[in-house]
Amino acid sequence: MRLDITYKQIWKISAPIMLGSAAQNVIALSDAVLLYHLGEVEFGAIGFVGVFYITMAAIGYGFSRGGQIMIARRMGEGKPGAVGHTFHTMVMFELFLAAIMFVFMKFGSPWFFSLFLDHSPAIYEKCLEYIHYRSYGIFFSYAGVAMIALYTGIARTSIILLDTILLAIVNLVLNYGLIFGELGLPAMGIGGSGLASTIAEAVAFVVFVAYMFFDKKNRPLRVFSRPYPDWELTRQQLSLSIPVVAHSAIGQGSWIFFFGMVENLGEKALAISNLARTVYLLLSIPLWGFSAGVNTLVSNLIGQERRHEVLRAAWKTASLCWLVTMCIAVPVLFFPNQLLHPLFNKTEGSLLVDAQPVFYMLLVILMLSTFGAVLVNTLSGTGATFFGLKVQAVSVVIYLCYIYYITNMVQNAGLAWVWFAEVVYWLVMILMAVLYLRSEKWHAHKF
Repeated sequence: MRLDITYKQIWKISAPIMLGSAAQNVIALSDAVLLYHLGEVEFGAIGFVGVFYITMAAIGYGFSRGGQIMIARRMGEGKPGAVGHTFHTMVMFELFLAAIMFVFMKFGSPWFFSLFLDHSPAIYEKCLEYIHYRSYGIFFSYAGVAMIALYTGIARTSIILLDTILLAIVNLVLNYGLIFGELGLPAMGIGGSGLASTIAEAVAFVVFVAYMFFDKKNRPLRVFSRPYPDWELTRQQLSLSIPVVAHSAIGQGSWIFFFGMVENLGEKALAISNLARTVYLLLSIPLWGFSAGVNTLVSNLIGQERRHEVLRAAWKTASLCWLVTMCIAVPVLFFPNQLLHPLFNKTEGSLLVDAQPVFYMLLVILMLSTFGAVLVNTLSGTGATFFGLKVQAVSVVIYLCYIYYITNMVQNAGLAWVWFAEVVYWLVMILMAVLYLRSEKWHAHKF
């Protein structure tokens, strides 16, 4: 399949992935909304432990991006028969990695959480309760992102949308039942939220496998041929994926540092920041879709020997991402009391009013992140994943230094100024990515 640079083509690839590639965000949003109504301690805990689990999931998602880029390249070259073996290699590595992550979450999370939550023992205990059940979902998560990478790489993304809708519905229903003891289920609190999310991922995984089995269009890809280890192909995928994984882990891990610093400002500031981040996740769904879509588009174009069109494809994708995001973000962030009331308002003690200054800052952040995320993922699509990691590393170092300074050295700095760190982060990232793409040094990357 050979793709073209049109807004229709960009939308066709990216729209279903807006939800599919944000599966963990959909779960995190559902967990946060319901736990917000359970109690402030549980809500503060899910802000931290939710970021922790998303970081674990992001590692598997990052490894799948290498496979996605290779699959899109083979499709652009007109070699669909090579796709199945690339997919098998990706799945075998993902399952091996899932086992390692499971062991770490089971036995290493108490030590890890204690590094950041020494001031809040109640939140620490709730985090452990959640991760006890949530850790089992890592196997379904990692296998699932491999299947998403396959269908994203071949630019057939409708199943991703449908499967994620199913994931969200099952997670929401079970969350409600297991958190509050409704629907004939036991009341497990935050632990029930972790169990519900794991079951939802298992259901979505089974449905996706069934779809693949009955999908006749994937027969030329040889998806169901006999798998066998291929260490050279594994090495090639890892050479593409490791910088992407490090990129994702550093980016998500910086949120752990962020919440650790905000926790020093008090539980109220932590709750406001978690509310703001939950809204940020919701409004970032288009960004996830277009970022994953530009990987496929750019790699496919290079497979067609159309390198001169890569930068134009990136700008068109980023512009469409910005437009879609702003259409959603502007009304939500300027009128949160009206639009977010059903999700986050209580009869008393609502955080929406306190979070308003941060919401205004979120709009500025989203204006920049829509371009920054697409441009950095354009680097990945070209194969310049290692330079993308350099961009991420420089941006995060500046970001972390700013957060430490504003939370420890500045007296009575408003929470909005803490969130300004995201503006700094995206400005640095956009500048470095644009300079590299315009230099055309990425033309040398082959795989």
